[in-house]
Amino acid sequence: MNDFFPVADDEAVAIARILANDHVADLVEALNHESRETATELLCAVPFERLVEIFDQPELEGAPELAEALPRPKASKLLTAMSVDRAADILRELDEPARSELLGALAPPLRATLLSILGYPEGSAASIMTTEFVSVPSDWTVGRTLEYIRKVERTRETVYAIYIVDPRTNLLVGSTGLRRLITGEPDDPILSVAPDRVPVTVTPLTDREHLAQTISKYDLLAVPVVDNGKILGIVTIDDIIDTMIEETTEDVHRFGGMEALDEPYMKMSFLAMIKKRGGWLCALFISEMLTANAMQSYEGELEKAIVLTLFIPLIMSSGGNSGSQATSLVIRALALREIGLRDWWRVALRELPTGLVLGAMLGVVGVCRIALWQYTGFYDYGPHWPLIAATVGAALVGIVTFGSLSGSMLPFALKRIGFDPASASAPFVATLVDVTGLVIYFSVALVILRGTLL
Repeated sequence: MNDFFPVADDEAVAIARILANDHVADLVEALNHESRETATELLCAVPFERLVEIFDQPELEGAPELAEALPRPKASKLLTAMSVDRAADILRELDEPARSELLGALAPPLRATLLSILGYPEGSAASIMTTEFVSVPSDWTVGRTLEYIRKVERTRETVYAIYIVDPRTNLLVGSTGLRRLITGEPDDPILSVAPDRVPVTVTPLTDREHLAQTISKYDLLAVPVVDNGKILGIVTIDDIIDTMIEETTEDVHRFGGMEALDEPYMKMSFLAMIKKRGGWLCALFISEMLTANAMQSYEGELEKAIVLTLFIPLIMSSGGNSGSQATSLVIRALALREIGLRDWWRVALRELPTGLVLGAMLGVVGVCRIALWQYTGFYDYGPHWPLIAATVGAALVGIVTFGSLSGSMLPFALKRIGFDPASASAPFVATLVDVTGLVIYFSVALVILRGTLL
């Protein structure tokens, strides 16, 4: 047990005091450092209201397994008391028969709501929405609405956004914030304090990236999920932050050249870690074998001008670095929707001169380095060293340009065929540019050094 749960003479009393008085975020952080068995024992001793607070935190690791380990009556009572969206998250991760057993123990209305949320694709707006929101008929007054909010406040995800519906059709007709509501006169109609504009909404199948952009664009605390004019639920800003952190983490893992981890790093088993990383490493290794094939194709040239091998690491790394830079920039721009698939040609026209200038910069540095080493006596490149310097400089221009261009186009190609652009990992781009870089390098060498070293 870590220092957060101190061992005292009466350990149970000390633990109960901490669990009852400390901030729930601190409790969750401490529980995440405990073993699954210890965490389950501690949770069984927690007062029920505190237990609900803990499980309502998305940061609680292994929440589905911890809920399953609780006694069935307590687990079903817990799901009933939790926020609906969080309960759906836990049920979605549970395996059968535990999921069916817990669903069967719930009240029919709640079970129907949870099954409805679970029926939507993971990552969609409806899959992370909550049905616990404040909605009132359009014929209510400000005073009646405030009185209603006081009664239901504890059972709602948020009361800062109030949604107004037609009392006959139940269609969404407007929305207002709590600030505007409390500044209105009690006898004023609710619609009189609502902004005179159509509420910003999303559909049930809206993906979470577009959802996050909508919330950011309009500075919303929550956005309603609407189907055929009827509000099904809302997605709050804290929910979208949690999901975007999860998605960003997955993208970072993929961009590093591996499968996304579905558990914290320190809790990932050895075999699971090997499985996540081994497949990608093998694929990249097989791809890198093409580099050896490329070098074998120029074996004769290498035997005649062995000095060319000195600059192979320099050439390959420069192309890979420029490609990785371009890929990172384009993936980020695609994620933020600064650019779309139709903008590929604009990106190409931008990266082409950029690659030429960057390649020329590196080419000048490479030529100066060779000249400096030659004149200072650090290394003798032979009587044809100016031609070698020209070969390295010209090759760097071509390789860096190709790296920038191919690195920027790869995310577009992946997105076009339906893959996540983040799959264009830096190692994958570097491998691609390594192979083509060698071909460019030796092709330039054949042109410049023919009749001298070759």
